[in-house]
Amino acid sequence: MTPVSTGRRVRTATAGLAVTALALTACGGSDGDGGGSGSGGSGDALTIGTSDKITTIDPAGSYDNGSFAVMNQVFPFLMNTDYGSPDVEPDIAESAEFTSPTQYTVTLKSGLNWANGNDLTSSDVKFSFDRMVAINDPNGPAALLANLASVDAPDETTVVFNLNSGNDQTFPQILSSPVGPIVDEDVFSATELTPDQEIVDGNAFHGPYTITNYDQNNLISYEAYPDYQGLLGAPKTEQVNVRYYADASNLKLDIEEGNIDVAFRSLSATDIDDLRGNDEVEVVDGPGGEIRYIVFNFNTQPFGATQPDADPAKALAVRQAVAHLIDRNELAEQVYRGTYTPLYSFVAEGLTGAATPLRDLYGDGNGGPDADKAAQVLQQAGVTTPVQLSLQYSNDHYGPSSGDEYALIKDQLESTGLFQVDLQTTEWVQYSEDRVADVYPAYQLGWFPDYSDADNYLSPFFRTENFLGNHYTNQQVNDMILQQLATPDPAQRTALIEQIQQMVAQDLSTVPYLQGAQVAVVRTGVEGASDTLDASFKFRYGALSRG
Repeated sequence: MTPVSTGRRVRTATAGLAVTALALTACGGSDGDGGGSGSGGSGDALTIGTSDKITTIDPAGSYDNGSFAVMNQVFPFLMNTDYGSPDVEPDIAESAEFTSPTQYTVTLKSGLNWANGNDLTSSDVKFSFDRMVAINDPNGPAALLANLASVDAPDETTVVFNLNSGNDQTFPQILSSPVGPIVDEDVFSATELTPDQEIVDGNAFHGPYTITNYDQNNLISYEAYPDYQGLLGAPKTEQVNVRYYADASNLKLDIEEGNIDVAFRSLSATDIDDLRGNDEVEVVDGPGGEIRYIVFNFNTQPFGATQPDADPAKALAVRQAVAHLIDRNELAEQVYRGTYTPLYSFVAEGLTGAATPLRDLYGDGNGGPDADKAAQVLQQAGVTTPVQLSLQYSNDHYGPSSGDEYALIKDQLESTGLFQVDLQTTEWVQYSEDRVADVYPAYQLGWFPDYSDADNYLSPFFRTENFLGNHYTNQQVNDMILQQLATPDPAQRTALIEQIQQMVAQDLSTVPYLQGAQVAVVRTGVEGASDTLDASFKFRYGALSRG
């Protein structure tokens, strides 16, 4: 791939790629599960362990927590959230404001440059958003830019976002979301995804950290970027290494034995319970907007649009029966020991506009399941039981308890005799490709919010061109989502958000069932986890330090 050349002013690139001694030690001890001997606390560096997976660090090609965790450390944003706050503020921007109902104007700070020496200007910003829309990768976040008409860069520090609909109440927050990382136009391709190693070799970073060593889903080494001029300020720790674990039990073992300093995503509920009694570590809890839900593919689900026996009424009855049978309390307590709580809303509980239509319309009306109602809805639609349902989950992306979670869901559906479930699992890298290729009739997803607003649980799922790619479309829902986006009056907007949830609860393209908290485990003496486990839902390494 040939990097795009624009003839921009380029400073002499002096930043070299060096692998730290600690990184070499960690690599040498790794067995592919992130294990290995040696203390994660050597010197002034910190070592973080995670079982999350990276799809790609090209912002145009991924929309998952594991990939975004990397982007948050190394790419600049126009808007961001400071530690401890859900509210967005200018990051590498000097100012940002609506200059007309359909124009959002951002002025960059002067003298910005990439770690490779290239100038960081408004041209990079325009390039970043133009390529996001042009590539429109099915696993990327481009759907968040549905309201963006075009981007202008009239001078080196001014960017004008032209919007299709005026008064977009979420646009400043969208600029802080997975669609918002700014990339170097001299390193990234304008028309296709840029391989991770090309990004790292190009040193195309301007975040609190740069990447000095990159071994995808095994080890990443970060070093503080001294010329970062963003909202978050200088990191408290100069060097950070992140080890990736294929087995969360090894993640628990390493935090217990002091081989790593921080464990973040995803330990089992049983392991977290056990670690709360360990004097050598501290379990830090933070507010969580994560939700778990089942997605139905409207083409390939039973009686879906492309099936030989296609029947919209029967397909809806199948979805309704599942909603009647899910026992959320049993999942929360039996699988997650209370680290997740039952969710009856499409919007995470605690956010303005969250309603409970799934409790009101399905099950026993009090949050429990109701097998009689499930049987009735199938019978009335003329569906022969047991319904053959293929259900898929990822065995390596949503934590080690996903297997128990979906085994229990299978049991909840089958114990009534109404369903026969073919439960299958796939590793995340393949899973993320298959789910948008109509391979899975029904499947697991989790959602980690991009920003703290109810719309982030609506637009990506229920707009006609949505991230799920599950062929769901409801024009009235689509129009109302656009309407709430442009409604400045808080009470009127909240009423619209509640009404949208009632409508999508009738359609059931997804069935949310659990909401989780953020949990990190740190070794004694490691500080800052509580500062970054905030309502921004971003885990920023720069807040962490050894006291």
